[in-house]
Amino acid sequence: MKGRYLFTSESVGNGHPDKVCDQISDAVLDTVFKDDPKGRVACETFCSTGLVIVGGEITTTTYVDVHKLVRQVLLDIGYNHPKYGFDANTCSILNAINKQSPDISQGVDTGGAGDQGIMFGYACDETPQLMPLAITLAHHLVERVEEVRKKGILKYLGPDCKSQVTIEYEDDKPIRIDAVVLACQHTEEILDKTGKRITEKAKQEIIKTVAHPIVAKMIDKNTKFYVNETGKFVVGGPQSDTGVTGRKIIVDTYGGVVPHGGGAFSGKDPTKVDRSAAYMARYICKNIVAAGLAKKCMLQVGYAIGFPQPVSVMVDTYGTGKTSEQHLVALVRKHFDLSPRGIISTLDLRRPIYLKTASYGHFGRPGFSWEKTDKAAALKKDA
Repeated sequence: MKGRYLFTSESVGNGHPDKVCDQISDAVLDTVFKDDPKGRVACETFCSTGLVIVGGEITTTTYVDVHKLVRQVLLDIGYNHPKYGFDANTCSILNAINKQSPDISQGVDTGGAGDQGIMFGYACDETPQLMPLAITLAHHLVERVEEVRKKGILKYLGPDCKSQVTIEYEDDKPIRIDAVVLACQHTEEILDKTGKRITEKAKQEIIKTVAHPIVAKMIDKNTKFYVNETGKFVVGGPQSDTGVTGRKIIVDTYGGVVPHGGGAFSGKDPTKVDRSAAYMARYICKNIVAAGLAKKCMLQVGYAIGFPQPVSVMVDTYGTGKTSEQHLVALVRKHFDLSPRGIISTLDLRRPIYLKTASYGHFGRPGFSWEKTDKAAALKKDA
């Protein structure tokens, strides 16, 4: 896009109610995969005041102690005391898990996709991670909140938090940060005399300790900081808002820069192309950009339930490609196996790796197989 414009992305911390649910669902998947790599999992979690419900369809040869697992995830997040409005030690837990439908299973057993759907991948050269800058910084901010809280640097912070970053672009290049938004759960000790707002001292502490280490290089005198703009954020987590698995799909992906197919990731084993094909699409786009074949690349892939090959593959480089998009589609089909079995094999997805994906985005972080750029040289040579 030519000229100057603003673009905003948000993230949420691991104590946000929806992310609590994502982590529980992926912890269930990891527990199954630890002993049963061929297990089938479609796990959904709901949380509200004092209650966690875990449901969905699971077919496995192993045993999952759901109650113990849920309490451990909550403790690891930091919901370990009633002062945060939700306590892992006292909350109620309901297990409502069934087996996978045999009608779906018979199509998946032969190598077909576990559902129909459209998935998107994306990469760009804005950051070293080949991710959009706004979502990358938003993730870093909530990660920093967790670090500051768990190290006791700001002892009054609670587990729930959100962030938002607005980037100013000029001719598609990020030039500065226009605004930073932080909403951090806290205890009552930092409220002013009215009891309705946090003190200015606490607000500046949060800006200095949480925000500045992340955004300092791109702010200027006109950058705006908004911290707990409702005044206070004492009541947080599941006490203040219900949580549901899969409700933060834009946070999980690219911050709204590109379309989203609609399917969530957490709690789903890789036979569900909602998850595995989205990972493959990111892998493909990242390798195309790393190969220098485009500055930006989006890939859409579509599947039919029970059918082993995608019904469509589309590439869009937004006019930045070094070769035609039709040529890139041909390269994609040549160098990448897009069948569900091929994706699972290429990315080695039948492993207990998923709890780590459930906070701070599924893309742009090291340690995941879909973040490798091992195909870039071959793509560049073939192009």
